[in-house]
Amino acid sequence: MNKGLVIVESPTKVRTIKRYLGNNFEVKASLGHIKDLPPKNLGVDIENDFSPKYEIIRGKAKVLKELKTAASGVEDIYLAPDPDREGEAIAWHIADELGGNGKKTKRFHRVLFRELTEKAIKEAIKAPVELDKNRFESQQARRILDRLVGYQISPVLWDKVRRGLSAGRVQSVAVRIICDRERQIQAFVPEEYWTVHARLKAGLPPEFLAKAVARDGKKLSLTNKEAADEVVSFLKGADFKVKKIQTKEKKRGPAPPFITSTLQQEAARRLRFSAKKTMTIAQMLYEGVDLGKEGPIGLITYMRTDSTRLADEAVKAARAFIKDGFGQAYVPARAPSYKNARAAQDAHEAIRPTSVLRTPEMIAAHLTKDALALYDLIWKRFVASQMAPAAMDQTQVDIEAGPYMLRATGTVMKFPGFTTLYSEKKDEGETNLIDEAGSAELPRLSEKEVLSLACVIPKQHFTQPPPRFSEASLIKTLEENGIGRPSTYAAILSTIQEKEYVRMEQGHLLPTELGFVVTDLLVGHFTEILDTGFTADMERRLDEIEEGKISWLEVLSGFYGPFKQRLDSAKAGMKQVKRLGVTTDVRCDKCGAPMVIKYGRSGEFLACSGYPECKNTSDFKRDEKGIVIPVDKKEAAVSSETCPKCGRPMVVKRGRFGEFLACSGYPECKSTKPITTGAPCPNPACGGELVKKRSKTGRVFYGCNKYPECQYMVWDEPVKEACPECGSPILVAKITKDKKVLRCPVKGCNYKREM
Repeated sequence: MNKGLVIVESPTKVRTIKRYLGNNFEVKASLGHIKDLPPKNLGVDIENDFSPKYEIIRGKAKVLKELKTAASGVEDIYLAPDPDREGEAIAWHIADELGGNGKKTKRFHRVLFRELTEKAIKEAIKAPVELDKNRFESQQARRILDRLVGYQISPVLWDKVRRGLSAGRVQSVAVRIICDRERQIQAFVPEEYWTVHARLKAGLPPEFLAKAVARDGKKLSLTNKEAADEVVSFLKGADFKVKKIQTKEKKRGPAPPFITSTLQQEAARRLRFSAKKTMTIAQMLYEGVDLGKEGPIGLITYMRTDSTRLADEAVKAARAFIKDGFGQAYVPARAPSYKNARAAQDAHEAIRPTSVLRTPEMIAAHLTKDALALYDLIWKRFVASQMAPAAMDQTQVDIEAGPYMLRATGTVMKFPGFTTLYSEKKDEGETNLIDEAGSAELPRLSEKEVLSLACVIPKQHFTQPPPRFSEASLIKTLEENGIGRPSTYAAILSTIQEKEYVRMEQGHLLPTELGFVVTDLLVGHFTEILDTGFTADMERRLDEIEEGKISWLEVLSGFYGPFKQRLDSAKAGMKQVKRLGVTTDVRCDKCGAPMVIKYGRSGEFLACSGYPECKNTSDFKRDEKGIVIPVDKKEAAVSSETCPKCGRPMVVKRGRFGEFLACSGYPECKSTKPITTGAPCPNPACGGELVKKRSKTGRVFYGCNKYPECQYMVWDEPVKEACPECGSPILVAKITKDKKVLRCPVKGCNYKREM
């Protein structure tokens, strides 16, 4: 008889764990959650202490039956879903279905695999823990809160704006942050300012630049050309003398090892990975990669964490590696310590390689290009975090020129330290210490030395608006404000784009017209829920449930009373955008009545407020100040594709079922075709491609472009990636709770992978 049954979430983990535990243990996968709230109704008995009505997830009956069969022959069941709140809920529900939670027929053990290596797996099996009721109730409270908000506000939006919209306790706050930033940009008025630099010579080269920074001891502010010309005129005839030289040693320590949010940010900056892609690859690295003779091995520790803690064993291994590879000078006297973010779960570790000896070069042949790039980032960040600081000499030279003070700075690296291996890339608008100090090469100078002038350089500047958010900077803002948790960032970013509240443009997140309207309506009626402080406080209270400091019922009861009042008020008083539209300053070119923005199945458009007497409509765009500008109906975005009938360029047009391609030669040529996703149709006898379409109710789906000959369709977004289990040419991406999952669309194939 087997010693026990080990149940994990992902089938990819099964082979890794089975290899180390051998035949004494059977290893099965639950394929994520087996139970959840019902998809088509609220599923929460509000009148009965918010009692959740869980049910077996559609399609999971077969998985559950297999788990029950495997459990029938053992007494000890080791529940090993991921070591976070979501994993705790999965473990709790499995135990409930297999006879746990008070039933004595089975012994249930909670096992926490923080890395999938032989040592970690065997140690976890030897030292299991009890199921954590507080952690489960924290996840349950979050799930019910999100259900109360999403399932009760969304129908209001369907009634007032458009069917298919959704609201979320965290996602709506993220959209508001993006909308608020865009309005700051639209309202921004650039201010002119000038700088004046003098190019100076000493006795020995090189020449160097010094900036005019003060006059008569006061900070110099040049707001126009006339003020700058006055400085230039004086400096051209001035005498320059070195007044003061200061040289200081500056040290810069390494960044801490990655947590979930910083990994997503740095992967976005360096590798141009979306948060979704980063987590997909990280999941694969964690679950195990086949390294040939070594077999499948987990290459990194668990990737959903907000703790920078490192195991003592990992720190010792890194210090030994640094000494051997870089020299003793690169090993600090004490291992660096890093402060966790607030409310971090310190039972977790930071994201690190499971073995520092497994260098990127050693395993490159076993990884894809993207997987290698991410592993290389994680490995270097971890090793660098344990290296000595960089040291540099920063020299500041103050130069007198009559009443003006000029300043030159230069930096010389004395000891590169951790920068030999890795240096953190900054967000747009940020600089690191070396950049701030300036990297100009300065000649050897002495105080009171007289300098000669080569030329004076005035330059005009304008203040810049705050930058738009990238995925990386939005994640950073959410984290800084305590909004969301490590497991939620990727799903938040995916959801707000898929719901068309936000679009990605040249690497930046821009709110759509729909995003603005929905945000304004929600802020007007659900002020607290859309407030960053309220959302952060709710996250804190969820943490307190996990810590056993507060009851989950107390949190839900305190939330629901005020929320229900606002919900009833919104149902009665929220503006009917669907019927009235959003007012604009644009006048109808047919009747002169005001035009309003309305929302149809295929998106927003301008419509005459005089409808039905006047049925004039128009597409529109907004300028940099957010002003609505009608778009001539003859204008259309030109596609890279050509017409299959006449060879003319195809243009993007919009119909009742969404965007499509039409021949630019219309009406002479009336050829049209759908816009393809690039994903092949899984029907092997077809050879077509999947295209994005809309149903009569406005819901997006993906169907074969060879319809009606091929009637294949799928509701979830296709991803051009082959299924490793059955070979299907595509997977599909599906949002489930606060995670995004890639699954195989082929009936009977159970492949699934978290993103």
